[in-house]
Amino acid sequence: MKNLEELVKELIREGFIRSESVREAMLTIDRKDFVPYIYREEAYIDEPLPIGEDQTISAPHMVAIMLELLDIRRGMKVLEIGTGSGYNACLMEYLAYPGRVITIERLKSLYYIAQENIKRCPHSENIRIVYGDGSQGYPEEAPFDRIVVTCGAPDIPQVLLEQLSEGGIMVIPVGGHYFQDLYRVIKRKGEIVKENHGSVAFVPMIGKFGFKEEFYI
Repeated sequence: MKNLEELVKELIREGFIRSESVREAMLTIDRKDFVPYIYREEAYIDEPLPIGEDQTISAPHMVAIMLELLDIRRGMKVLEIGTGSGYNACLMEYLAYPGRVITIERLKSLYYIAQENIKRCPHSENIRIVYGDGSQGYPEEAPFDRIVVTCGAPDIPQVLLEQLSEGGIMVIPVGGHYFQDLYRVIKRKGEIVKENHGSVAFVPMIGKFGFKEEFYI
């Protein structure tokens, strides 16, 4: 079985980790702590793993790609749509500290699991997990310097664009139920610049501005 250091070296060698900050984050926040116990021996394989409720923790290379695209800096406020097991939120808080991460989860069981998991994070006091419909964002604390969506949306929700700060970056998969394109969206002087970073496969975003749940069941 690989260890965490070997996994990170592999991601660097393959060009997924490019910055020192992301390397440090992925070495500090141990993926093994965020996967179900029965998958612990597979935690350092570069593949997605089930976390319950038909959801997954993303493959490490995809996590690295999204973190690099987000370019999170110290002191930033970050919004995450789709908490899952809490792994990504902890990585982002490591990068943003002393900033904050607000992360939204629509599935109650994962919400409770993530609440327990983030206790292992170095700065868990700066992470807030919200139970609700992430497709609507979190206007109570907008604007956000960075927004990341960890589920596939049918389009980029206008409500999330409105919650993105000037100069802010959003990373979001956009497309169908099973396959999407990964976009980095930058707000510059009120204009929206979109960059396509290739094909990906995420579980669908369910909610008011996502897919309807009855079509996913």
